Amino acid sequence: MAPSVQPSSSPLRTSEGDEKYANVKWEELGFALTPTDCMYVAKCRQGESFSDGKIVPYGDISISPCCPILNYGQGLFEGLKAYRTEDDRILIFRPHENALRMQDGAERLCMASPSVELFVEAVKQTVLANKKWVPPPGKGALYLRPLLIGSGASLGVAPAPEYTFLIYASPVGDYHKGSIGLNLKVDHKHHRAHSGGTGGVKSCTNYSPIVKSLVEAKSSGFSDVLFLDAATGRNIEEASACNIFIVKGNIVSTPPTSGTILPGITRKSICELALDFGYQVQERDVSVDELLEAEEVFCTGTAVVVKAVETVTFHDKKVKYRTGEEALSKKLHSMLTSIQTGLVEDTKGWMVDINPCQG
Repeated sequence: MAPSVQPSSSPLRTSEGDEKYANVKWEELGFALTPTDCMYVAKCRQGESFSDGKIVPYGDISISPCCPILNYGQGLFEGLKAYRTEDDRILIFRPHENALRMQDGAERLCMASPSVELFVEAVKQTVLANKKWVPPPGKGALYLRPLLIGSGASLGVAPAPEYTFLIYASPVGDYHKGSIGLNLKVDHKHHRAHSGGTGGVKSCTNYSPIVKSLVEAKSSGFSDVLFLDAATGRNIEEASACNIFIVKGNIVSTPPTSGTILPGITRKSICELALDFGYQVQERDVSVDELLEAEEVFCTGTAVVVKAVETVTFHDKKVKYRTGEEALSKKLHSMLTSIQTGLVEDTKGWMVDINPCQG
Protein backbone atom coordinates (compact mmCIF):
# COMPACT_ATOMS: atom_id res chain seq x y z
CA MET A 1 0.00 0.00 0.00
CA ALA A 2 1.51 3.26 -1.10
CA PRO A 3 -0.48 6.27 0.06
CA SER A 4 -0.25 9.27 -2.22
CA VAL A 5 -1.46 12.67 -1.11
CA GLN A 6 -4.25 14.24 -3.14
CA PRO A 7 -5.17 17.91 -2.60
CA SER A 8 -8.54 18.48 -0.98
CA SER A 9 -11.28 20.42 -2.68
CA SER A 10 -13.67 20.35 0.27
CA PRO A 11 -16.05 23.35 0.17
CA LEU A 12 -15.92 23.51 3.97
CA ARG A 13 -12.25 24.42 4.08
CA THR A 14 -11.44 28.10 4.50
CA SER A 15 -8.30 29.92 3.41
CA GLU A 16 -6.90 30.36 6.88
CA GLY A 17 -6.51 28.26 10.00
CA ASP A 18 -4.67 28.80 13.24
CA GLU A 19 -2.43 26.83 15.57
CA LYS A 20 -5.34 25.20 17.37
CA TYR A 21 -7.89 24.58 14.61
CA ALA A 22 -7.84 23.63 10.96
CA ASN A 23 -9.33 25.92 8.33
CA VAL A 24 -12.89 24.61 8.44
CA LYS A 25 -16.27 26.36 8.41
CA TRP A 26 -17.38 24.57 11.57
CA GLU A 27 -20.92 25.95 11.58
CA GLU A 28 -21.58 24.43 8.16
CA LEU A 29 -20.49 20.88 8.96
CA GLY A 30 -22.84 18.09 7.97
CA PHE A 31 -22.03 14.42 7.55
CA ALA A 32 -19.68 14.54 4.56
CA LEU A 33 -15.98 13.99 4.02
CA THR A 34 -13.64 16.84 4.90
CA PRO A 35 -10.18 15.31 4.40
CA THR A 36 -7.75 15.74 7.29
CA ASP A 37 -3.95 15.63 7.38
CA CYS A 38 -3.14 12.06 8.32
CA MET A 39 -4.28 8.45 8.48
CA TYR A 40 -3.05 5.30 10.18
CA VAL A 41 -1.92 2.21 8.25
CA ALA A 42 -0.83 -1.25 9.42
CA LYS A 43 -0.41 -4.53 7.54
CA CYS A 44 -0.46 -8.19 8.47
CA ARG A 45 0.14 -11.46 6.62
CA GLN A 46 -2.46 -14.22 6.89
CA GLY A 47 -1.72 -16.37 9.96
CA GLU A 48 0.34 -13.64 11.62
CA SER A 49 -0.56 -10.80 14.00
CA PHE A 50 -0.78 -7.07 13.41
CA SER A 51 2.10 -5.06 14.80
CA ASP A 52 2.27 -1.32 15.24
CA GLY A 53 1.41 0.64 12.13
CA LYS A 54 2.33 4.19 11.25
CA ILE A 55 0.79 7.58 10.65
CA VAL A 56 1.07 8.66 7.01
CA PRO A 57 -0.33 11.59 5.02
CA TYR A 58 -3.98 11.15 4.09
CA GLY A 59 -4.36 10.17 0.45
CA ASP A 60 -5.28 7.54 -2.07
CA ILE A 61 -3.99 4.00 -1.67
CA SER A 62 -2.55 1.59 -4.20
CA ILE A 63 -4.06 -1.90 -4.15
CA SER A 64 -4.05 -5.00 -6.34
CA PRO A 65 -7.10 -5.39 -8.61
CA CYS A 66 -7.00 -9.06 -7.58
CA CYS A 67 -7.47 -8.44 -3.85
CA PRO A 68 -10.43 -10.03 -2.00
CA ILE A 69 -11.86 -6.71 -0.80
CA LEU A 70 -12.47 -5.69 -4.43
CA ASN A 71 -13.42 -9.10 -5.81
CA TYR A 72 -15.25 -10.76 -2.93
CA GLY A 73 -16.02 -8.00 -0.45
CA GLN A 74 -13.71 -9.30 2.30
CA GLY A 75 -13.74 -6.21 4.44
CA LEU A 76 -15.09 -4.61 7.60
CA PHE A 77 -15.40 -1.05 8.80
CA GLU A 78 -16.12 0.71 12.06
CA GLY A 79 -17.24 4.19 12.97
CA LEU A 80 -16.59 6.16 16.15
CA LYS A 81 -16.13 9.76 17.26
CA ALA A 82 -13.77 12.00 19.21
CA TYR A 83 -15.06 15.13 20.95
CA ARG A 84 -13.43 18.31 22.22
CA THR A 85 -14.51 19.45 25.69
CA GLU A 86 -14.86 22.96 27.08
CA ASP A 87 -11.58 22.50 29.00
CA ASP A 88 -9.86 21.38 25.74
CA ARG A 89 -9.60 17.69 26.45
CA ILE A 90 -10.25 15.30 23.57
CA LEU A 91 -12.40 12.28 24.41
CA ILE A 92 -13.12 9.17 22.34
CA PHE A 93 -16.40 7.32 22.82
CA ARG A 94 -16.05 3.63 23.72
CA PRO A 95 -13.27 2.60 21.29
CA HIS A 96 -12.80 -0.73 23.04
CA GLU A 97 -16.31 -1.71 21.95
CA ASN A 98 -15.48 -0.97 18.32
CA ALA A 99 -12.32 -3.05 18.64
CA LEU A 100 -14.27 -6.03 19.97
CA ARG A 101 -16.91 -5.70 17.26
CA MET A 102 -14.22 -5.63 14.57
CA GLN A 103 -12.74 -8.81 16.03
CA ASP A 104 -16.16 -10.49 15.89
CA GLY A 105 -16.55 -9.49 12.26
CA ALA A 106 -13.04 -10.61 11.39
CA GLU A 107 -13.70 -14.05 12.83
CA ARG A 108 -16.87 -14.32 10.71
CA LEU A 109 -15.00 -13.31 7.53
CA CYS A 110 -11.81 -15.36 8.22
CA MET A 111 -9.63 -12.27 8.58
CA ALA A 112 -6.69 -11.37 10.78
CA SER A 113 -7.66 -8.54 13.13
CA PRO A 114 -5.84 -6.06 15.37
CA SER A 115 -5.83 -6.65 19.11
CA VAL A 116 -8.06 -4.44 21.23
CA GLU A 117 -4.96 -2.66 22.55
CA LEU A 118 -3.56 -2.00 19.08
CA PHE A 119 -6.94 -0.82 17.78
CA VAL A 120 -7.41 1.67 20.61
CA GLU A 121 -3.83 2.92 20.35
CA ALA A 122 -4.23 3.35 16.59
CA VAL A 123 -7.40 5.39 17.13
CA LYS A 124 -5.58 7.58 19.65
CA GLN A 125 -2.68 8.14 17.26
CA THR A 126 -5.05 9.06 14.44
CA VAL A 127 -6.85 11.59 16.62
CA LEU A 128 -3.62 13.12 17.89
CA ALA A 129 -2.26 13.41 14.36
CA ASN A 130 -5.46 15.21 13.35
CA LYS A 131 -6.29 17.07 16.56
CA LYS A 132 -6.63 20.41 14.74
CA TRP A 133 -9.56 18.84 12.93
CA VAL A 134 -11.49 18.01 16.11
CA PRO A 135 -14.27 20.64 16.04
CA PRO A 136 -14.64 23.26 18.78
CA PRO A 137 -16.96 22.26 21.65
CA GLY A 138 -20.55 22.00 20.48
CA LYS A 139 -19.65 22.27 16.77
CA GLY A 140 -19.47 18.56 15.95
CA ALA A 141 -17.01 15.71 16.33
CA LEU A 142 -14.08 14.06 14.60
CA TYR A 143 -15.49 10.96 12.93
CA LEU A 144 -13.05 8.05 12.70
CA ARG A 145 -13.43 5.27 10.13
CA PRO A 146 -11.32 2.16 10.85
CA LEU A 147 -11.14 -0.24 7.89
CA LEU A 148 -9.97 -3.85 7.83
CA ILE A 149 -9.62 -5.15 4.28
CA GLY A 150 -8.30 -8.17 2.44
CA SER A 151 -5.60 -6.34 0.48
CA GLY A 152 -3.30 -9.16 -0.71
CA ALA A 153 -3.77 -10.55 -4.23
CA SER A 154 -5.80 -13.77 -4.46
CA LEU A 155 -7.65 -14.92 -7.58
CA GLY A 156 -9.76 -17.65 -5.97
CA VAL A 157 -12.36 -17.37 -3.23
CA ALA A 158 -10.20 -17.67 -0.11
CA PRO A 159 -8.92 -15.61 2.81
CA ALA A 160 -6.56 -12.88 1.65
CA PRO A 161 -2.82 -13.51 2.00
CA GLU A 162 -2.43 -10.01 3.46
CA TYR A 163 -4.64 -7.60 5.40
CA THR A 164 -4.55 -3.85 5.82
CA PHE A 165 -5.88 -2.02 8.88
CA LEU A 166 -6.42 1.65 8.12
CA ILE A 167 -8.03 4.57 9.97
CA TYR A 168 -8.95 7.88 8.40
CA ALA A 169 -10.88 10.79 9.89
CA SER A 170 -13.21 13.65 9.04
CA PRO A 171 -14.84 16.39 11.11
CA VAL A 172 -18.62 16.01 10.98
CA GLY A 173 -21.77 17.69 12.19
CA ASP A 174 -25.33 16.38 12.32
CA TYR A 175 -26.17 13.39 10.10
CA HIS A 176 -29.68 14.71 9.40
CA LYS A 177 -28.97 18.39 9.71
CA GLY A 178 -31.93 20.69 10.19
CA SER A 179 -34.58 18.01 10.66
CA ILE A 180 -36.76 17.76 13.77
CA GLY A 181 -37.27 14.05 13.29
CA LEU A 182 -36.90 11.29 10.74
CA ASN A 183 -39.59 10.26 8.29
CA LEU A 184 -39.15 6.53 7.73
CA LYS A 185 -40.53 4.33 4.99
CA VAL A 186 -40.95 0.64 5.81
CA ASP A 187 -39.57 -1.47 2.95
CA HIS A 188 -41.73 -4.58 2.59
CA LYS A 189 -40.03 -5.78 -0.62
CA HIS A 190 -36.31 -5.85 0.10
CA HIS A 191 -34.43 -7.23 3.11
CA ARG A 192 -31.16 -6.09 4.65
CA ALA A 193 -30.12 -9.43 6.18
CA HIS A 194 -31.16 -13.02 6.76
CA SER A 195 -30.53 -15.64 9.41
CA GLY A 196 -27.06 -17.15 9.09
CA GLY A 197 -25.75 -14.24 7.04
CA THR A 198 -23.55 -11.29 7.98
CA GLY A 199 -26.16 -8.81 9.20
CA GLY A 200 -24.78 -9.01 12.72
CA VAL A 201 -21.26 -7.87 11.77
CA LYS A 202 -20.14 -4.62 10.14
CA SER A 203 -19.23 -6.17 6.81
CA CYS A 204 -18.74 -3.80 3.88
CA THR A 205 -21.05 -6.07 1.86
CA ASN A 206 -24.05 -5.24 4.08
CA TYR A 207 -24.39 -1.70 2.81
CA SER A 208 -24.40 -1.49 -0.99
CA PRO A 209 -27.45 -3.80 -1.32
CA ILE A 210 -29.60 -1.34 0.66
CA VAL A 211 -28.68 1.69 -1.45
CA LYS A 212 -31.48 1.05 -3.99
CA SER A 213 -34.12 1.07 -1.23
CA LEU A 214 -32.58 4.15 0.37
CA VAL A 215 -32.39 6.10 -2.89
CA GLU A 216 -36.00 5.25 -3.72
CA ALA A 217 -37.16 6.30 -0.26
CA LYS A 218 -35.28 9.60 -0.36
CA SER A 219 -36.57 10.35 -3.86
CA SER A 220 -40.07 10.09 -2.38
CA GLY A 221 -39.26 12.55 0.42
CA PHE A 222 -38.37 10.12 3.22
CA SER A 223 -35.32 10.43 5.48
CA ASP A 224 -34.46 6.75 5.61
CA VAL A 225 -35.79 3.25 5.05
CA LEU A 226 -36.69 0.68 7.72
CA PHE A 227 -36.20 -3.01 6.92
CA LEU A 228 -38.26 -6.00 8.03
CA ASP A 229 -37.00 -9.46 8.93
CA ALA A 230 -36.54 -11.81 6.00
CA ALA A 231 -38.04 -14.82 7.79
CA THR A 232 -41.56 -13.51 8.43
CA GLY A 233 -41.73 -10.01 6.98
CA ARG A 234 -43.61 -8.97 10.11
CA ASN A 235 -40.89 -7.70 12.47
CA ILE A 236 -38.82 -4.54 12.20
CA GLU A 237 -35.03 -4.84 12.21
CA GLU A 238 -33.07 -1.66 11.52
CA ALA A 239 -32.76 1.32 9.20
CA SER A 240 -30.04 1.75 6.58
CA ALA A 241 -27.33 2.61 9.11
CA CYS A 242 -28.93 2.82 12.56
CA ASN A 243 -30.84 0.81 15.16
CA ILE A 244 -34.45 1.54 16.11
CA PHE A 245 -36.37 1.78 19.40
CA ILE A 246 -40.06 2.13 20.22
CA VAL A 247 -41.56 3.59 23.40
CA LYS A 248 -44.96 2.81 24.88
CA GLY A 249 -45.72 3.76 28.45
CA ASN A 250 -42.71 2.96 30.62
CA ILE A 251 -41.33 0.30 28.25
CA VAL A 252 -38.58 0.88 25.70
CA SER A 253 -38.27 -1.93 23.16
CA THR A 254 -35.68 -2.64 20.48
CA PRO A 255 -35.13 -5.64 18.18
CA PRO A 256 -32.61 -8.20 19.50
CA THR A 257 -29.11 -8.54 18.08
CA SER A 258 -29.49 -12.21 17.24
CA GLY A 259 -27.51 -12.35 14.02
CA THR A 260 -29.38 -10.15 11.55
CA ILE A 261 -29.05 -6.81 13.35
CA LEU A 262 -25.83 -4.93 14.01
CA PRO A 263 -25.04 -4.69 17.74
CA GLY A 264 -24.75 -0.92 17.80
CA ILE A 265 -22.52 0.64 20.42
CA THR A 266 -24.80 3.68 20.72
CA ARG A 267 -27.72 1.23 20.96
CA LYS A 268 -26.01 -0.55 23.86
CA SER A 269 -25.33 2.75 25.60
CA ILE A 270 -28.90 3.99 25.17
CA CYS A 271 -30.30 0.77 26.64
CA GLU A 272 -28.23 1.46 29.76
CA LEU A 273 -29.23 5.13 29.97
CA ALA A 274 -32.93 4.30 29.54
CA LEU A 275 -32.65 1.92 32.50
CA ASP A 276 -31.03 4.72 34.50
CA PHE A 277 -34.04 6.92 33.64
CA GLY A 278 -36.36 4.34 35.18
CA TYR A 279 -37.67 2.72 32.01
CA GLN A 280 -37.98 -1.00 31.39
CA VAL A 281 -35.85 -2.02 28.42
CA GLN A 282 -36.85 -5.02 26.33
CA GLU A 283 -34.67 -6.51 23.61
CA ARG A 284 -37.19 -8.61 21.68
CA ASP A 285 -38.96 -9.04 18.38
CA VAL A 286 -40.96 -5.90 17.56
CA SER A 287 -43.73 -6.25 15.00
CA VAL A 288 -44.75 -3.64 12.46
CA ASP A 289 -48.11 -3.47 14.21
CA GLU A 290 -46.41 -2.55 17.50
CA LEU A 291 -44.34 0.06 15.68
CA LEU A 292 -47.49 1.67 14.30
CA GLU A 293 -49.08 1.70 17.76
CA ALA A 294 -46.06 3.14 19.62
CA GLU A 295 -46.11 6.52 21.33
CA GLU A 296 -42.56 7.38 20.39
CA VAL A 297 -39.92 5.99 18.02
CA PHE A 298 -36.25 6.90 17.71
CA CYS A 299 -33.07 5.70 16.01
CA THR A 300 -29.53 5.39 17.37
CA GLY A 301 -26.10 5.11 15.82
CA THR A 302 -22.64 6.67 15.72
CA ALA A 303 -23.66 9.00 12.90
CA VAL A 304 -27.22 9.85 13.99
CA VAL A 305 -26.44 9.65 17.75
CA VAL A 306 -30.08 9.64 19.00
CA LYS A 307 -32.68 10.92 16.55
CA ALA A 308 -36.44 11.09 16.99
CA VAL A 309 -38.67 9.56 14.35
CA GLU A 310 -41.45 11.94 13.38
CA THR A 311 -43.38 9.64 11.06
CA VAL A 312 -43.40 6.06 9.76
CA THR A 313 -45.13 5.08 6.53
CA PHE A 314 -46.09 1.45 5.87
CA HIS A 315 -47.96 0.84 2.63
CA ASP A 316 -50.60 3.59 2.64
CA LYS A 317 -50.62 4.14 6.40
CA LYS A 318 -48.66 7.03 7.94
CA VAL A 319 -48.25 7.39 11.70
CA LYS A 320 -46.94 10.45 13.56
CA TYR A 321 -45.05 10.13 16.86
CA ARG A 322 -44.16 12.25 19.87
CA THR A 323 -41.10 14.45 19.38
CA GLY A 324 -39.73 17.60 21.01
CA GLU A 325 -38.64 18.47 24.53
CA GLU A 326 -40.89 15.93 26.28
CA ALA A 327 -39.75 13.01 24.16
CA LEU A 328 -37.51 10.38 25.75
CA SER A 329 -35.23 10.57 22.72
CA LYS A 330 -34.51 14.22 23.49
CA LYS A 331 -33.56 13.41 27.09
CA LEU A 332 -31.41 10.45 26.05
CA HIS A 333 -29.66 12.54 23.40
CA SER A 334 -28.94 15.27 25.94
CA MET A 335 -27.50 12.85 28.49
CA LEU A 336 -25.42 10.89 25.99
CA THR A 337 -23.92 13.95 24.33
CA SER A 338 -23.24 15.54 27.72
CA ILE A 339 -21.19 12.47 28.66
CA GLN A 340 -19.43 12.45 25.29
CA THR A 341 -18.47 16.12 25.50
CA GLY A 342 -17.48 16.11 29.17
CA LEU A 343 -20.36 18.28 30.38
CA VAL A 344 -21.33 15.65 32.95
CA GLU A 345 -19.17 13.17 34.78
CA ASP A 346 -18.55 9.92 32.96
CA THR A 347 -19.41 7.50 35.75
CA LYS A 348 -19.64 4.59 33.31
CA GLY A 349 -16.08 4.65 32.04
CA TRP A 350 -17.16 5.11 28.44
CA MET A 351 -14.84 7.94 27.43
CA VAL A 352 -11.12 7.63 26.65
CA ASP A 353 -9.09 10.79 27.16
CA ILE A 354 -6.21 11.00 24.68
CA ASN A 355 -4.52 13.78 26.67
CA PRO A 356 -3.65 16.04 23.72
CA CYS A 357 -1.14 18.00 25.80
CA GLN A 358 1.18 15.04 25.34
CA GLY A 359 0.51 14.80 21.62
